[in-house]
Amino acid sequence: MDRITLKKAYEEGLSPRTLVDTIKKTIAQHASNPIWIHVLSDEELEPYLARLETLEAHSLPLYGIPFAIKDNIDLAGIPTTAACHDFRYVPQRSAYVVERLIEAGAIPIGKTNLDQFATGLVGTRSPYGACRNSIDARYISGGSSSGSAVSVALSMVVFSLGTDTAGSGRVPAAFNALVGFKPSKGVVSTSGVVPACRSLDCVSLFCQNAQDASFIFDVMADFDASDVYARALPAQVRDIPKSFHFGLPKEEDLTFFGDDEAKALFDKSVERLIAMGGISKEIDFSPFSEAADLLYSGPWVAERYVATKALLENSPQSFLDVTKSIIEQGKSKSAEAYFEAEYRLKAYRRKAEAVLETVDFIVTPTTGTIYTIEELNADPIRLNTNLGYYTNFMNLLDCVAYALPAGRRSNGLPFGITIFADHFNDKALLTMGERYMKENV
Repeated sequence: MDRITLKKAYEEGLSPRTLVDTIKKTIAQHASNPIWIHVLSDEELEPYLARLETLEAHSLPLYGIPFAIKDNIDLAGIPTTAACHDFRYVPQRSAYVVERLIEAGAIPIGKTNLDQFATGLVGTRSPYGACRNSIDARYISGGSSSGSAVSVALSMVVFSLGTDTAGSGRVPAAFNALVGFKPSKGVVSTSGVVPACRSLDCVSLFCQNAQDASFIFDVMADFDASDVYARALPAQVRDIPKSFHFGLPKEEDLTFFGDDEAKALFDKSVERLIAMGGISKEIDFSPFSEAADLLYSGPWVAERYVATKALLENSPQSFLDVTKSIIEQGKSKSAEAYFEAEYRLKAYRRKAEAVLETVDFIVTPTTGTIYTIEELNADPIRLNTNLGYYTNFMNLLDCVAYALPAGRRSNGLPFGITIFADHFNDKALLTMGERYMKENV
């Protein structure tokens, strides 16, 4: 399901109400997979459908386009849980980005499952159940935005909102053959989003194709003065030239955790970029990998503790054990530790800037490998850490990142690459993603 196809169908007489009925049947067919925490009832959907019935299909940019919302993002009148029932509340107002999308004509279908409090890259850390991969149910869907990605992959919606602090808007894209766009910090408002690490959090976007991602991002990227972390995209934006330079980590900095097929697919992706006019350049990956280590070993985990402190101290049994063990680390982080880590991060940032300035973007795998649910459950912390090798540094170093499908393994499971650049290169990367997908279908 994509935006252009739906737009044409509406012009030929399809009604949003008929589309929603079809979507609900699709959702019912996959009821055994815990993709959704809350699907809107007919009564809850009625205001959105009734409004669209008073308008012409061409009158709104996202007229009748169905979307899913990760359940740490508010939708007015619908419970927000962050995958923790005891945290549940019913917001009176939708998140700023959700309001913008609904104003543009999009239809919220429901709230999707996630790793509890957006803490994890796996999609199995939820009391509502482990969300299974859309292609092979034995495998993880990726997290924390698990349900959001799978709902798009199974054509229940055209697009979905996730969040991304450590890779949650990119890992599920790679595992479900989607594009997953993580904007620059602050460019998409986080007002009405349950914080994981508030200073790092981004609202991310999942789509089946790059054209939809570019179009929908333009609606999402609206400056929100009420969000103290909001930043507006500059008026002047850089373009990536037809002949471009891209950074490539040295061979010793690439790891695939024994997944030889993933390595072969990454090598093919590099060859495709070169065939498109790209000139590769080996880069120093150390400032990125060293910054990544700070995310959970450093003091930023204290932000997760701040966001959940009241519930954690009064009702620790409300948390999954793995979630609680991670967040509790934040309680002991000192101001001294924060400033020491902040100074280290500034040094990594300066080194990363020097690298980023020499290329139009850098390419890495989105993840080095993928795991079955059984494998993940047997070694949850280490394997989750492996999945963050190419993702954990991105928000700490203030980069924009775009996860793109890049082929399939022999068992049918997808592999993905990520292209990334310095902040505010959002439009340049979105355009590059369209070029890559168009020339590598």
